[in-house]
Amino acid sequence: MAMNARAFLCSYSPHPDSLLKQRTSLGPPRPQPLPRKCFAAATRFHCRVRLISGGRRFTFRVSARNPGLKSEQYEITDVQESAKFKNGQVEDEGVVVPWWEEFPKRWVIVILCFSAFLLCNMDRVNMSIAILPMSAEYNWNPTTVGLIQSSFFWGYLLTQIAGGIWADTVGGKLVLGFGVVWWSIATALTPVAAKLGLPYLLVARAFMGIGEGVAMPAMNNILSKWVPVSERSRSLALVYSGMYLGSVTGFAFSPFLIHQFGWPSVFYSFGSLGTLWFATWLNKAYSSPLDDPQLRPEEKKLILTNSIPREPVTTIPWGLILSKPPVWALITCHFCHNWGTFILLTWMPTYYNQVLKFNLTESGLICVLPWLTMAFSANLGGWIADTLVSNGSSVTTVRKIMQTIGFLGPAFFLTQLSHVDSPAMAVLCMACSQGTDAFSQSGLYSNHQDIAPRYSGVLLGLSNTAGVLAGVFGTAATGYILQHGSWDDVFKVSVGLYLTGTVVWNLFSSGEKIVD
Repeated sequence: MAMNARAFLCSYSPHPDSLLKQRTSLGPPRPQPLPRKCFAAATRFHCRVRLISGGRRFTFRVSARNPGLKSEQYEITDVQESAKFKNGQVEDEGVVVPWWEEFPKRWVIVILCFSAFLLCNMDRVNMSIAILPMSAEYNWNPTTVGLIQSSFFWGYLLTQIAGGIWADTVGGKLVLGFGVVWWSIATALTPVAAKLGLPYLLVARAFMGIGEGVAMPAMNNILSKWVPVSERSRSLALVYSGMYLGSVTGFAFSPFLIHQFGWPSVFYSFGSLGTLWFATWLNKAYSSPLDDPQLRPEEKKLILTNSIPREPVTTIPWGLILSKPPVWALITCHFCHNWGTFILLTWMPTYYNQVLKFNLTESGLICVLPWLTMAFSANLGGWIADTLVSNGSSVTTVRKIMQTIGFLGPAFFLTQLSHVDSPAMAVLCMACSQGTDAFSQSGLYSNHQDIAPRYSGVLLGLSNTAGVLAGVFGTAATGYILQHGSWDDVFKVSVGLYLTGTVVWNLFSSGEKIVD
């Protein structure tokens, strides 16, 4: 085959045992960038580059001696048409280009964050199921159970702002990796602490909270650097749906493990999964696309388009941040949202067991349905929000719409619980309540990166501190209310806070950047 073409290999910096990064230039026709494998040695290198042009596919082969330690150019000759190409593979001489090499790296980061949040809620909700046999074994009353459930939030509260500052200064990769390892160890030690006594169990749960407390600020910091604004709602919705699916997994498998191996097995098995995640995280993740040496140039350009490179954060402008009404709207609404969410997270199995008369296995399995609904609704809401933004709607309008659904939906369905007569209708109301709640992922949970992208980790730590306080007080208060009142009283408090949050959000929130 004859072809008048010249190709050049440029920007070559050889290093043993590393992949060669190169560009190809062909004129005309212009080549389509495709994966290639290069091998470098001190005195010789070989290269193979794929080209698709005019519906035909070709292979370029390059061989050079003593390329030197600086960038040079090499002319490529003898362009030959290659063997068959199909399904993302080059069959000539067995060169294979795996599909995952072309998978966007930013979505690899998103999926790893998703899996971290999956583990996060698996390790958190297992206590909601295990607390039933544990309270029977240790003779705990509802107030003690509420104290144990809320002790997680003691540690969780401590690391919200600290985790945000740490992530914004040293990078989210280190902080999120630390968090997963820390809470996994605390989870595995929970049965030992329970056998030693109640004070030790409270400390173990608080230590678990310390690890999980840095997860959300660190994730927010990473995604603010990796994900373009046009994909923000979808990426965050996917990550937060990991929490919901973690609840599904925890509620589904915990009863089985308890019946087969006893309640300690839940903590041992779930806690051990963190080591597998951490090994993958160390190998694949980077705090910023600027730190990733394997990121493809075209994807880096997409991520960094219209963004201004910034120096690492060294000081936090607390006065400026706290002077903005949208920041206080975010803090207030995070409190209102989490009050209801954490009550459902920690007390739902007890509600199904005591009120709807489901047994332990039924309580765990029925709890799966609302969380599955949340996982679906979160991603649906993320897609709707990103579509609205792409079609020209202002970010402020989109955030207000999504969060209003996230507040008024749960408020309506919780009010219906006192009027239903069957367990099936009660479960349906719970599922609809939490399904509409998940629209908050495209509302207040996406807003930190909107209004203060450079300080998104700190800002999420700040607002989530208020959310954690809601978890501490709400979870403990529920135990007290149930000793002196009813479940209707529990739901009325949540509804009141949802309505308050709706008013505050629509009056003071914003989707525009207010802190640079």
